[in-house]
Amino acid sequence: MLIATLRTSSRLALLAAVFALGAVLQARGILPAMATYRQDVVYLIRGHLWLAAVSGLLAILIGVPIGILLTRSRFRLAGLVLAQVVNLGTTIPTLAILALAMTVLGLGAPSAIFGLTALTLLPIVLNTAAGLRAVPRHLVEAARGMGMTPGQILWQVELPNALYVILAGIRTALAIDVGTVPLAFLIGGGGLGELIFTGIDLMEPAMLLAGAIPTALLAIAVDWLVGQAQFWLVPRGVNPLR
Repeated sequence: MLIATLRTSSRLALLAAVFALGAVLQARGILPAMATYRQDVVYLIRGHLWLAAVSGLLAILIGVPIGILLTRSRFRLAGLVLAQVVNLGTTIPTLAILALAMTVLGLGAPSAIFGLTALTLLPIVLNTAAGLRAVPRHLVEAARGMGMTPGQILWQVELPNALYVILAGIRTALAIDVGTVPLAFLIGGGGLGELIFTGIDLMEPAMLLAGAIPTALLAIAVDWLVGQAQFWLVPRGVNPLR
């Protein structure tokens, strides 16, 4: 009951903040000016979503296996090396990673996808490893006692029990990915960053907000969609939200 009340209060506060922001923008004439860029937004948002989808999918396909590898005793040394490489990536500024990608792959979408994938990996890797390590050991021992192979234990015991935590990492990673895509414009990747950075250069608040507000809304929408998947896909027995 308390959790439901808090959620309702949070939604009402968010709606009030959005309404207040809209009123301020309308009073200053920024909303009508933003409407003039609607065709640009519709066009650029497609490239924005494409970059986010491709880099997010690659990050999942790479990050989840690395997270699993970090928890396997047979690959303990390799897991430690991979963990250090992933942690090292967090110390490098976002623009530096994108600049490195541009140096290797040149300007355009490939370098943007490479950089965004690298930036999105960390939450997926860490949550996958944390979720697998949090699986109760007695479940693993019981499965081993029943004669299950390590592969069967991983797929039928460990991953189902760790799925909630893994999806939490994917949820965070994809929201970060969508919010970071505008930086891809700086290396020729396209997306809504074209409006944001052009608006900054020209000192046009309406153009800037025409790119920034849809980016924020996309990140919120992606977070909500993955949250719904997290709620419905994870079984009741191992889902704290149900």
